[in-house]
Amino acid sequence: MDFSFERNFTIFPNKTLPFSPLRPFVLSAASPTPFPRSSSDHWQWYLQLLQIPNINQSLSGIDLVAGGKSKKTKRTAPKSDDIYLKLLVKLYRFLVRRTGSKFNAVILKRLFMSKVNKPPLSLSRLIQYMKSKEDKIAVVVGTVTDDIRVYEVPALKVTALRFTETARARIEKAGGECLTFDQLALRAPLGQNTVLLRGPKNAREAVKHFGPAPGVPHSHTKPYVRSNGRKFERARGRRNSKGFRV
Repeated sequence: MDFSFERNFTIFPNKTLPFSPLRPFVLSAASPTPFPRSSSDHWQWYLQLLQIPNINQSLSGIDLVAGGKSKKTKRTAPKSDDIYLKLLVKLYRFLVRRTGSKFNAVILKRLFMSKVNKPPLSLSRLIQYMKSKEDKIAVVVGTVTDDIRVYEVPALKVTALRFTETARARIEKAGGECLTFDQLALRAPLGQNTVLLRGPKNAREAVKHFGPAPGVPHSHTKPYVRSNGRKFERARGRRNSKGFRV
Protein backbone atom coordinates (compact mmCIF):
# COMPACT_ATOMS: atom_id res chain seq x y z
CA MET A 1 0.00 0.00 0.00
CA ASP A 2 1.42 3.43 -0.91
CA PHE A 3 0.16 7.00 -1.38
CA SER A 4 -0.05 8.74 -4.76
CA PHE A 5 -0.03 12.58 -4.74
CA GLU A 6 -1.09 12.59 -8.37
CA ARG A 7 -4.27 10.68 -7.61
CA ASN A 8 -4.63 12.10 -4.08
CA PHE A 9 -5.66 8.84 -2.40
CA THR A 10 -4.13 5.61 -1.16
CA ILE A 11 -3.46 2.81 -3.62
CA PHE A 12 -4.20 -0.71 -2.43
CA PRO A 13 -2.47 -3.80 -3.79
CA ASN A 14 -5.62 -5.08 -5.47
CA LYS A 15 -6.12 -1.64 -7.12
CA THR A 16 -9.59 -1.13 -5.58
CA LEU A 17 -11.09 1.14 -2.92
CA PRO A 18 -12.28 -0.39 0.38
CA PHE A 19 -15.28 2.01 0.61
CA SER A 20 -18.21 3.23 -1.44
CA PRO A 21 -17.59 6.63 -3.13
CA LEU A 22 -21.13 7.71 -2.18
CA ARG A 23 -20.66 6.93 1.53
CA PRO A 24 -16.91 7.45 2.22
CA PHE A 25 -17.03 6.93 6.01
CA VAL A 26 -18.69 3.51 5.94
CA LEU A 27 -16.38 0.60 5.23
CA SER A 28 -17.70 -1.85 2.69
CA ALA A 29 -16.50 -4.62 0.43
CA ALA A 30 -13.79 -3.66 -2.02
CA SER A 31 -15.10 -1.82 -5.05
CA PRO A 32 -14.98 -3.96 -8.21
CA THR A 33 -13.87 -0.95 -10.28
CA PRO A 34 -10.06 -1.25 -10.81
CA PHE A 35 -7.66 1.68 -11.07
CA PRO A 36 -6.87 2.78 -14.64
CA ARG A 37 -3.47 1.81 -15.91
CA SER A 38 -2.91 4.92 -18.07
CA SER A 39 -2.87 8.47 -16.70
CA SER A 40 -5.23 9.68 -19.45
CA ASP A 41 -8.08 7.59 -18.01
CA HIS A 42 -7.82 8.93 -14.45
CA TRP A 43 -10.62 11.48 -14.78
CA GLN A 44 -12.99 9.12 -16.57
CA TRP A 45 -12.34 6.47 -13.93
CA TYR A 46 -13.13 8.94 -11.14
CA LEU A 47 -16.40 9.99 -12.83
CA GLN A 48 -17.29 6.34 -13.16
CA LEU A 49 -16.83 5.92 -9.42
CA LEU A 50 -19.07 8.91 -8.71
CA GLN A 51 -21.95 7.70 -10.90
CA ILE A 52 -25.18 7.76 -8.87
CA PRO A 53 -27.01 4.45 -9.14
CA ASN A 54 -30.67 4.13 -10.12
CA ILE A 55 -32.74 5.57 -7.26
CA ASN A 56 -35.48 2.98 -7.76
CA GLN A 57 -32.93 0.23 -7.14
CA SER A 58 -31.09 1.88 -4.26
CA LEU A 59 -34.06 2.87 -2.09
CA SER A 60 -36.12 0.36 -0.18
CA GLY A 61 -39.90 0.56 0.16
CA ILE A 62 -42.56 1.63 -2.31
CA ASP A 63 -41.35 3.76 -5.21
CA LEU A 64 -43.92 6.42 -6.13
CA VAL A 65 -44.01 8.67 -9.13
CA ALA A 66 -43.64 12.35 -8.28
CA GLY A 67 -46.92 13.71 -6.96
CA GLY A 68 -47.76 10.80 -4.69
CA LYS A 69 -50.38 8.12 -5.01
CA SER A 70 -53.22 8.41 -7.50
CA LYS A 71 -56.47 8.49 -5.52
CA LYS A 72 -58.70 8.29 -8.59
CA THR A 73 -60.49 4.96 -8.66
CA LYS A 74 -62.99 5.44 -11.47
CA ARG A 75 -62.51 3.63 -14.76
CA THR A 76 -60.93 5.42 -17.66
CA ALA A 77 -61.31 2.52 -20.10
CA PRO A 78 -63.36 -0.68 -20.26
CA LYS A 79 -61.89 -3.86 -18.79
CA SER A 80 -63.39 -5.90 -21.61
CA ASP A 81 -61.29 -6.95 -24.58
CA ASP A 82 -64.27 -6.72 -26.95
CA ILE A 83 -62.88 -4.93 -30.01
CA TYR A 84 -66.32 -3.59 -30.99
CA LEU A 85 -66.80 -2.05 -27.55
CA LYS A 86 -63.36 -0.46 -27.83
CA LEU A 87 -64.33 1.02 -31.20
CA LEU A 88 -67.43 2.57 -29.60
CA VAL A 89 -65.24 4.00 -26.82
CA LYS A 90 -62.95 5.51 -29.43
CA LEU A 91 -65.96 7.03 -31.23
CA TYR A 92 -67.52 8.54 -28.11
CA ARG A 93 -64.17 9.82 -26.80
CA PHE A 94 -63.99 11.82 -30.01
CA LEU A 95 -67.58 13.07 -29.64
CA VAL A 96 -67.02 14.10 -26.01
CA ARG A 97 -63.86 15.97 -26.95
CA ARG A 98 -65.28 17.74 -29.99
CA THR A 99 -68.89 18.40 -28.96
CA GLY A 100 -68.79 18.92 -25.20
CA SER A 101 -72.19 17.21 -24.95
CA LYS A 102 -73.13 15.86 -21.50
CA PHE A 103 -75.15 13.10 -23.17
CA ASN A 104 -72.05 11.79 -24.92
CA ALA A 105 -70.05 12.02 -21.68
CA VAL A 106 -72.64 9.87 -19.87
CA ILE A 107 -72.64 7.31 -22.70
CA LEU A 108 -68.84 7.11 -22.60
CA LYS A 109 -68.83 6.67 -18.82
CA ARG A 110 -71.40 3.87 -19.02
CA LEU A 111 -69.45 2.10 -21.76
CA PHE A 112 -66.61 1.76 -19.23
CA MET A 113 -68.81 0.12 -16.60
CA SER A 114 -68.76 -3.48 -15.45
CA LYS A 115 -71.45 -6.00 -16.36
CA VAL A 116 -73.17 -5.57 -12.97
CA ASN A 117 -73.50 -1.85 -13.61
CA LYS A 118 -74.99 -2.40 -17.09
CA PRO A 119 -78.17 -4.27 -16.08
CA PRO A 120 -80.59 -5.49 -18.77
CA LEU A 121 -83.82 -3.63 -19.47
CA SER A 122 -86.96 -5.63 -20.23
CA LEU A 123 -89.33 -4.80 -23.06
CA SER A 124 -92.16 -4.13 -20.59
CA ARG A 125 -90.15 -1.49 -18.70
CA LEU A 126 -89.01 0.01 -21.98
CA ILE A 127 -92.62 0.41 -23.13
CA GLN A 128 -93.58 1.87 -19.76
CA TYR A 129 -90.78 4.47 -19.80
CA MET A 130 -91.46 5.45 -23.43
CA LYS A 131 -95.17 6.19 -23.04
CA SER A 132 -96.04 9.41 -24.89
CA LYS A 133 -92.39 9.55 -26.11
CA GLU A 134 -92.68 7.23 -29.10
CA ASP A 135 -91.18 9.85 -31.42
CA LYS A 136 -87.90 9.86 -29.45
CA ILE A 137 -85.03 7.35 -29.44
CA ALA A 138 -84.62 5.20 -26.32
CA VAL A 139 -80.94 4.71 -25.42
CA VAL A 140 -79.83 1.81 -23.20
CA VAL A 141 -76.15 1.09 -22.49
CA GLY A 142 -76.83 -2.58 -21.92
CA THR A 143 -79.09 -5.37 -23.17
CA VAL A 144 -82.77 -5.14 -24.10
CA THR A 145 -84.59 -8.38 -23.26
CA ASP A 146 -88.01 -9.75 -24.19
CA ASP A 147 -90.97 -9.97 -21.81
CA ILE A 148 -93.60 -12.58 -22.68
CA ARG A 149 -96.13 -10.87 -20.37
CA VAL A 150 -96.41 -8.01 -22.89
CA TYR A 151 -98.79 -8.64 -25.79
CA GLU A 152 -98.80 -5.33 -27.64
CA VAL A 153 -95.54 -3.62 -28.58
CA PRO A 154 -95.64 -0.07 -29.99
CA ALA A 155 -93.32 1.14 -32.74
CA LEU A 156 -90.18 2.16 -30.84
CA LYS A 157 -86.74 3.33 -31.88
CA VAL A 158 -84.25 1.76 -29.48
CA THR A 159 -80.46 1.98 -29.27
CA ALA A 160 -78.69 -0.66 -27.15
CA LEU A 161 -75.43 -2.56 -26.93
CA ARG A 162 -77.32 -5.80 -27.50
CA PHE A 163 -80.82 -7.15 -28.14
CA THR A 164 -82.03 -10.66 -27.47
CA GLU A 165 -83.34 -12.38 -30.61
CA THR A 166 -86.99 -12.31 -29.55
CA ALA A 167 -86.82 -8.70 -28.35
CA ARG A 168 -85.32 -7.57 -31.66
CA ALA A 169 -87.90 -9.55 -33.64
CA ARG A 170 -90.85 -8.10 -31.71
CA ILE A 171 -89.62 -4.50 -31.93
CA GLU A 172 -89.00 -4.74 -35.68
CA LYS A 173 -92.29 -6.57 -36.30
CA ALA A 174 -94.14 -3.68 -34.63
CA GLY A 175 -92.52 -1.22 -37.05
CA GLY A 176 -89.78 -0.06 -34.69
CA GLU A 177 -86.00 0.12 -35.13
CA CYS A 178 -83.11 -1.51 -33.29
CA LEU A 179 -80.11 0.81 -33.62
CA THR A 180 -76.45 0.50 -32.74
CA PHE A 181 -74.46 3.26 -31.05
CA ASP A 182 -72.53 4.16 -34.19
CA GLN A 183 -75.88 4.66 -35.96
CA LEU A 184 -77.04 6.80 -33.03
CA ALA A 185 -73.89 8.93 -33.33
CA LEU A 186 -74.88 9.76 -36.92
CA ARG A 187 -78.53 10.48 -36.08
CA ALA A 188 -78.02 12.33 -32.80
CA PRO A 189 -74.39 13.39 -32.35
CA LEU A 190 -75.39 15.69 -29.47
CA GLY A 191 -78.01 13.35 -27.99
CA GLN A 192 -80.91 15.44 -29.20
CA ASN A 193 -84.40 13.89 -29.18
CA THR A 194 -83.30 10.88 -27.09
CA VAL A 195 -84.32 9.31 -23.76
CA LEU A 196 -81.47 7.77 -21.74
CA LEU A 197 -82.62 4.69 -19.78
CA ARG A 198 -81.10 2.13 -17.42
CA GLY A 199 -82.16 -1.28 -16.18
CA PRO A 200 -82.82 -2.05 -12.48
CA LYS A 201 -79.37 -2.39 -10.93
CA ASN A 202 -80.53 -3.91 -7.63
CA ALA A 203 -82.77 -6.60 -9.10
CA ARG A 204 -80.02 -9.24 -8.89
CA GLU A 205 -80.46 -12.26 -6.65
CA ALA A 206 -77.18 -11.41 -4.88
CA VAL A 207 -78.52 -8.03 -3.70
CA LYS A 208 -81.31 -9.76 -1.74
CA HIS A 209 -78.65 -11.20 0.58
CA PHE A 210 -77.11 -7.79 1.38
CA GLY A 211 -78.01 -5.91 4.57
CA PRO A 212 -78.37 -6.69 8.30
CA ALA A 213 -77.91 -10.30 9.27
CA PRO A 214 -80.98 -12.43 8.52
CA GLY A 215 -82.87 -13.21 11.71
CA VAL A 216 -82.19 -9.98 13.60
CA PRO A 217 -85.24 -7.79 14.31
CA HIS A 218 -86.53 -5.73 11.38
CA SER A 219 -84.14 -7.43 8.95
CA HIS A 220 -85.52 -8.42 5.58
CA THR A 221 -82.24 -9.84 4.30
CA LYS A 222 -82.59 -13.14 2.49
CA PRO A 223 -80.63 -15.92 4.24
CA TYR A 224 -78.35 -18.37 2.51
CA VAL A 225 -80.27 -21.60 3.12
CA ARG A 226 -79.17 -25.09 2.16
CA SER A 227 -82.75 -26.08 1.39
CA ASN A 228 -86.27 -24.67 1.61
CA GLY A 229 -87.87 -27.70 3.29
CA ARG A 230 -89.81 -28.07 6.53
CA LYS A 231 -86.68 -28.48 8.66
CA PHE A 232 -84.74 -25.44 7.52
CA GLU A 233 -84.93 -22.01 9.23
CA ARG A 234 -88.50 -22.40 10.45
CA ALA A 235 -88.00 -21.98 14.22
CA ARG A 236 -86.30 -19.16 16.16
CA GLY A 237 -86.94 -15.80 14.55
CA ARG A 238 -89.61 -17.24 12.28
CA ARG A 239 -92.49 -17.77 14.74
CA ASN A 240 -93.68 -16.19 17.98
CA SER A 241 -93.58 -19.45 19.90
CA LYS A 242 -89.82 -19.72 19.35
CA GLY A 243 -88.48 -16.52 20.86
CA PHE A 244 -89.51 -13.90 18.30
CA ARG A 245 -90.72 -13.47 14.79
CA VAL A 246 -89.08 -11.12 12.27
